[in-house]
Amino acid sequence: MKIALAEDNPNLAISIAKNIRSFENTELLFVASNGIDLLHKIPSQIPDIILMDINMPEMDGIEATRRIRLLFPNVKIIMLTVFDEEDKIFQSILAGASGYLLKDEKPGRILAALEDALEGGAPMSPAIAAKSLEIIRNKKSKSDAPAQNFNLTKRELEILEQIATGNSYQFIADRLFVSPKTVRKHIENIYTKLQVHNKLDAVKLAMQNNLV
Repeated sequence: MKIALAEDNPNLAISIAKNIRSFENTELLFVASNGIDLLHKIPSQIPDIILMDINMPEMDGIEATRRIRLLFPNVKIIMLTVFDEEDKIFQSILAGASGYLLKDEKPGRILAALEDALEGGAPMSPAIAAKSLEIIRNKKSKSDAPAQNFNLTKRELEILEQIATGNSYQFIADRLFVSPKTVRKHIENIYTKLQVHNKLDAVKLAMQNNLV
């Protein structure tokens, strides 16, 4: 697993880099000090995953995420920050982030999040997942009906909401009392109806149409 880190705080960068280097089967390709630095370094060393600080000088993590998703759509990006403001979470999701972790997460949790993201998951710190759910609930209360429902069934909408909060297939299956295979089939149907190919695009479109 090849990893890149974007962090403008030198002390934090050293600490996070040390944790990454302690993981087995991982390689830290480089550390960038801001979004522009990151964009300059990526073409010569394309990572599997980027741990992305949000508030950086010259170009912040959200704008960098937006550009990287366009240039390198297969690269996963996990926002790594000390902040948990609602607007940052929403902007990160719309920019194409694969997950959102707080910087005080333990190394083991960061490693699990990296592995989850590579497998198509959307890892989030518990505090972020709770905030995401709050965003969804607030959006529902501000809109009486979706702009377009895409003929999604009640169960598909339930699963789409679970995806939006970053829950894994197994968690969704346990919560809805179905098998992970059934969850995957529902998600395939959701992608077909929304005409998307991944979770991030599904969540983005769902939020834009007040489906979640």
